Order: sequence, then C-alpha cells, then structure tokens
Amino acid sequence: MAQFCPEIKLKFAVRGEEVTPNTKLKDHIIIGTPGKILDWGLKYRVFDLKKIRVFVLDEADVMIATQGHHDQCIRIHKQLSSRCQMLFFSATYDKEVMNFAQHIVPDPTIIRLMREQESLENIKQYYVKCMNEEDKYNAIQNIYAGITIGQAIIFCHTRKTAGWLAGKMSSDGHSVAVLSGDLTVEQRLAVLDRFRAGLEKVLITTNVLSRG
Repeated sequence: MAQFCPEIKLKFAVRGEEVTPNTKLKDHIIIGTPGKILDWGLKYRVFDLKKIRVFVLDEADVMIATQGHHDQCIRIHKQLSSRCQMLFFSATYDKEVMNFAQHIVPDPTIIRLMREQESLENIKQYYVKCMNEEDKYNAIQNIYAGITIGQAIIFCHTRKTAGWLAGKMSSDGHSVAVLSGDLTVEQRLAVLDRFRAGLEKVLITTNVLSRG
C-alpha cells in the first residue's frame, strides 16, 4: 500500500513498536494487534478510537479462537463510532465466527468465495501422507531430489518445528531463512528482503507470513 500510495501514512501497532503517551498520531492507517490498538487508543491516547472510519478485522476466525483477542476486539468495537464501517475477513466462517460477526454487526452483508475461486488455476496442489516429522522431512528431500526448485516457502505450525526444520535443511546444504512471530517488524522485513533478493532459497515460516 505504501509503495503505490506514497501519500498515505501507515503506522504499525505491534510488539516492539512504542509511542510517547499523549502525543497524537498523524498517520492515516494503523495496522496492529488488538492489544496494542487498545493500549495506544485508551491507555496512551495517541489516537481517538471514535474517529476511526473503517475497522478491519483480518483473520477473524483466528482472532476469535485466540485467547484474549476475542474480548479485546469487543472492547475496541465498543469504543468505535456507530458510523464506523466494519469489515471482517476470514478463511473459514463457522458458527462461532458468524455469531461474533452478528453480535458486532447485526444483519451484515456476507460475500463468500465459491470453492473453485479459493485457489489459483495455475497452481497444482498435492499432499503426502506422513507418519511423523522424520517422514515429513524425507518427503521434502524426495521433492527436492525429483524436481528443480528455485525458491520455496515452507509453512510450519509452530516456531519449534520451524527451527527444527531449518536446522535439518541447513545441515543438508540448503540456504535457509526463518520467519516467525518472535521477530520484530524490522527483522521480518529484513528476512523477506533477503529472500526476495535470492540470498536464501528456502523460507521456513509459521502462519505469521500467511497472515501478511
């Protein structure tokens, strides 16, 4: 967004980012976690939640399932103006997500993707049944042995698994970078810049990358 709309100013409200209490932000868009948004809006008062025009909740299903985020989102909603537009995005919309959405936005407009629209036509998807982590690693080795791979992104469920896999692949001669939620924003951007530049051929990450 900043690349194509340089006149728009953005601010990250995430772990590692700090503000001076009672100063006022002049940015147009604040991107952050529910906890930081609450702290900056209510505790430090660097912006007025009632002046927010659009409230976007990305990965709504994850937010609701994560302990603490559900209540924090409710608290944020209570501080917003009745004229504020609410936008929820979610890969899955189960009953819990729908109940949460309708609690905040009665009679919402719902836009769903058709099943055939959920993946790109030029990307083929396969799966390999594995019994354990070693089986998974053997499957990765077989894939690399069978086809030529310029660069690849491998998603892991936990930071521990990402670290384990990175160590295994590095010891086998692969050029590996790791991206996970324990890195600061600056560190994450540095890792991505190196990967885009081709300095590492394999990016091992948790779902922090899938969330953007």
